[in-house]
Amino acid sequence: MSTENPPSPSPSCCPLCGRANQCAMAAGRPPESCWCMTTPITPAALAAVPEAQRGQVCVCAACGAAPAPAHQPFAHRPPPAPI
Repeated sequence: MSTENPPSPSPSCCPLCGRANQCAMAAGRPPESCWCMTTPITPAALAAVPEAQRGQVCVCAACGAAPAPAHQPFAHRPPPAPI
């Protein structure tokens, strides 16, 4: 019985969503030109990267962004008119 190794992660794809991560280093550009050098990445996003891919593949900006505030459907509506 053979055990297959999972495919190597693509350095240009986000390990969380599979979309392009826009990594400058994966594209052969200097690390300091990467979007992640000026944008904070949430600890939750970093923790979600599978252990085998940590330090090998970058997350995309959407997955690395801070989570949106909780949805509050009535927060921006005026109060109801009196009857």
